[in-house]
Amino acid sequence: MPTAVIDDSPRPVVSWALLPAILLSLSALFLYPLRMQLVGYPIVVVALILAWLLDRRGLSTDLFRDVLLIAIGMVIVSTTSVKADISWINFVVVGVVLGLAVLVPYLIARFAYRDRRIRFPWRIEKRWGFAQWAYLVGIVLAGYLILPFYFIQSGTYLNWPEVSTWDEVARLFVGVNAVGTWDELFFICTVFALLRRHFPTWQANILQAVIFVSFLWELGYQAWGPLLTIPFALIQGYTFNLTKSLTYVLTVHLLFDLFVFLAIVSARNPEALPIFLITP
Repeated sequence: MPTAVIDDSPRPVVSWALLPAILLSLSALFLYPLRMQLVGYPIVVVALILAWLLDRRGLSTDLFRDVLLIAIGMVIVSTTSVKADISWINFVVVGVVLGLAVLVPYLIARFAYRDRRIRFPWRIEKRWGFAQWAYLVGIVLAGYLILPFYFIQSGTYLNWPEVSTWDEVARLFVGVNAVGTWDELFFICTVFALLRRHFPTWQANILQAVIFVSFLWELGYQAWGPLLTIPFALIQGYTFNLTKSLTYVLTVHLLFDLFVFLAIVSARNPEALPIFLITP
């Protein structure tokens, strides 16, 4: 599979292209945590119009096409609530919606634009160095120490459904890992990669993080959750930019999500899974 190609040529720190990109990112606050689509959708439309005008005036190149791809994915996600719910019906509905949010922009880029601006670079042939393995160990330690404290102290574990039977535990495990995988496919390989075509890495990273964290808030990472999710979203973008490897950022994310799953199950069933230093 071809690897991601990210153009590292210098870009202006401030450009008119930032305006539609900022508007698009801010629309996520209305589309996801606030669920105010009647406000969010007009902001998306304005962002698209501005991007089109900038392309027409020669102040940007292909900005409209890339903003459109991101907007399509965001709007698809906004058509359903992503609040944690492991009922079979919600499992299917959310799975289909999130799948389409990745698939539709990819297919448009591949067959309408006839290019590979959206890629999923696994890079499984590339061996990880000592620093990468050490970082994974750090993720495990951080997940074990931080996540149970966050979920229990903030009470946000209550945002996830109670799980007591084996099929509920299994569905929660699959759901947590499926959403974690989707996060990397959409926010990093799609949103961040497309924005990186037009802006310096740090700007593209902040813009994708706003959308990422807005989604995670609706999912259930509330209270002081953004103190964790904002750094996580930014670090994931930086890590992908550094490694160019979906396999690596996905491994990081799923290791973190393993402790999300364990922390929720332990908080809901402290006697059955007493593996953490803190209990409800």
